[in-house]
Formats: sequence, structure tokens, C-alpha cells
Amino acid sequence: MTTTTTDLWHHYGRARAAQDHAVPDSFRWAWDQQDGPGPEVLGDLTGKTVADLGAGAARHAAHLAVHHAPNRIDAVDASPAQHSMATALYADLAPRLHLVHADVVAHLRANPGAYDMLYSHFGAVDFTDPRELLPAAADALRPGGHLVFSTLAQYLSGKPAQPDVTAAEVPAKTPGGESATMHRWVLQEHVWTKVLDQAGFTNIRVEELPAGDGPGLPPPSSSRPSAPPPETGPGDAAAPGPVSWSPGQRCVRAEG
Repeated sequence: MTTTTTDLWHHYGRARAAQDHAVPDSFRWAWDQQDGPGPEVLGDLTGKTVADLGAGAARHAAHLAVHHAPNRIDAVDASPAQHSMATALYADLAPRLHLVHADVVAHLRANPGAYDMLYSHFGAVDFTDPRELLPAAADALRPGGHLVFSTLAQYLSGKPAQPDVTAAEVPAKTPGGESATMHRWVLQEHVWTKVLDQAGFTNIRVEELPAGDGPGLPPPSSSRPSAPPPETGPGDAAAPGPVSWSPGQRCVRAEG
């Protein structure tokens, strides 16, 4: 995600971080962490150099560092609070896990040809202008490298995804609890394909993931999935909500 004056990710994942210090045994690409593919989507990471874009508390990166033998995995996040949580949880996994406090686009631009694999689990790809992030990601990949990310297939309200590269203003909270907004890109499949192609990616594949069960609010009367989890941060499973419901989502894989 891009750097902001106010850390709008300050509150996300704090309750879980206080209670759960373990390295996850696995993770899923779906919103609810119950359905869809798991780390196997990334392929064999043995000896590879990897980056998690918008890593949050770095739980997914920690799993990969412990269980999938990469050469190094950089968990990159611009949020001071998220980086602090990641450091408290997983600093002991260095040097294989490298926790990076940086703007994701700036980090990618500063590291051309550095990575075999980039991924984002409802992270920076969702919250950064793709016209800035995707070209930087393509340049940061080595020949034959890949970008994999999960993203929403429609807005949390149930509205269809955007037919062009347009961001929505979504609710957020300042560290002091005041209401604020941030940008989120929820795009139709053909829009993602177009911007990935324009950034230089090839062999673009999009997998529709099931809505499934997930913490959130009751669905609207149209029965379209809608789930704004109250404390879901980048790299973290959603905090408990009032009912089980989850939005449609996609897992996208592209070759640089």
C-alpha cells in the first residue's frame, strides 16, 4: 500500500497479534481462509527470492519462510503499526524473513530484477494504483518471475466491480479512532487483464474463488455477497463478525 501521513492500518490485526504469536501452518487465498487454493499456487519456492506486497503482520510470509525454504522473503509494508507488529511476532525468523518498512512501489522501483516471485494477499495490489504498482512489479521480477494476488470480485456492498481503473473510497480509522477513508481498487476481470498486459505481464490467469463463509455483515436482499470485516488488515485473517458471509474474490497469476 502507498505511504500516507496518517497510518490508517494502525488498528488492524491488533487483537489477533496480542493472542496469536504462532507461525501459521498454512494459508488460503480466499477471504475467509477456509476455501480456495493454498500456498501451492506460488509453486516451488525453494531457493527463490520472494516479496509479500502489503504484508501486514507478515503471517503469510512467516509461513513461507518456515515451510517452503525460499532463499529470502521480504515482507514489505508501509504501515508503521503493521511493521511493528510483524517485528514483534517474527523478527526471530531473520535472515530468511526480512521485514521491510517501506512504500511498496518505492521498494519495487529500488530493486529491479530482484525477485522470482511477488505476491499480495488482499494487500498492496488492492490498495495501490495498479498503473503505478504493476509496472514497478514487472521491473522488479527476474525473467520468468511471477506475480500472484488475491482481490475482491465486487465491492463489499455488493456493487459490481469497476469497468475501468477507478478507485473507491472505503472506510478507515486513524490511530486516534477518527473516521477516515482510503482508496481501494475493485476491478472487473478484463480490467485487471488489461492493466497487467500494459505493465508487461504475460500468461495472465484469473481464478474465481468461491464466496464461501467469512466474517462480516448480513448480505443485502439481492443475496449478493457482502462482507466488510471490521478488523481485517493486510496479511491477516478477518476478525470475528456478527455472521458468516464473504465476498466474491479472485486469485490472479501473471508472468513477468
